[in-house]
Amino acid sequence: MNIGVIARYLILLVGILVYVGSCHSDVMNSAQKEGLIPDDYRFGDLYRMANLPQFKAEQIPCPPAYSVNGPRKPIHLYIIGDSFSEPPRVTRNDFPIEYFHRTKWDTHHRVQLDTTKTNILIIETVERHFRDQFGKHINELTIVSDTTKAEPAPENRLTWQSITKEMETFFSRDAVEARLETILFFSDWALWFKELKAWLTLDWFGRVNPKTTLSPDGKHLLYYLDTDTSLTNSSFRPLPDSLLNRYIDTINVVADRYQKAGFDQVFLSIIPNKTSIYAPGMGPLPYNHLIERVQQSPRLAIPAIDVYTPYTASSVPLYETSDAHWNCAGREIWMREVTKKLTTVQ
Repeated sequence: MNIGVIARYLILLVGILVYVGSCHSDVMNSAQKEGLIPDDYRFGDLYRMANLPQFKAEQIPCPPAYSVNGPRKPIHLYIIGDSFSEPPRVTRNDFPIEYFHRTKWDTHHRVQLDTTKTNILIIETVERHFRDQFGKHINELTIVSDTTKAEPAPENRLTWQSITKEMETFFSRDAVEARLETILFFSDWALWFKELKAWLTLDWFGRVNPKTTLSPDGKHLLYYLDTDTSLTNSSFRPLPDSLLNRYIDTINVVADRYQKAGFDQVFLSIIPNKTSIYAPGMGPLPYNHLIERVQQSPRLAIPAIDVYTPYTASSVPLYETSDAHWNCAGREIWMREVTKKLTTVQ
């Protein structure tokens, strides 16, 4: 076999591996952990979309908010939350507690509560997803008497429709293209060209990636879900009292269900959008003040973990330059407020 044939087979093999990686997120995630391909979120989620060099900042993990060897209270803390509470952003080492469990929104976990401990549940959501989370039935966390017993098998049959749906998801053009871009064009050498294009597009045409928005003063890169008033997630989307009350009623029902299931206390935590703190006046419509209205509503039957108030009063940056999530200072405020609430529960 000559060198040309070997080269063709090697190129074909590499092409197959790249395509397989682009088709399946688990394959790509494993390759990123092994360092075979770059982590496309290493400079933040907003930079990943916009590629503006002035907002490029390496993501540095925050130190634990509590001493690893510090005394711990007999508290078991559970969180139903989004990316703000995912590991490694939030772990057991951030609280003076004995046990920590997090359930991601739109997943399902079964847990068994230790009735000899104080069991606390925090329902956490970023402001932009508040309507999504509380506009539906919440069953992410199921309390059972014995987790060793097998969960009843779902009555799902393998049908042609289910197979077709799985294949469509697997080979989704947008998903495959996004992963291919990560594999092929997110190395440092490729980012230089992407940054040049993004800078020229902004400088010459005043445009940025449509999934991002610049604040009016040009100092902050924001997420389009926060700013686009045509979307229900926006900080500027009108929210009538009648609809707000429906969401609050859902919160109350969910909290009551979990307290009857064994939790000693349930808290609500709404983390402000970056836009709501840095550019609340930028929209063509007024800021809807969702967080304040929920937290101050006499209709809300459970305590809220308020970080909106200290965020608006802070004189230091609270969000990452290149990311929609908080920085270490913003995270520290949330940890402080959560710990305060934990110490009030007997």
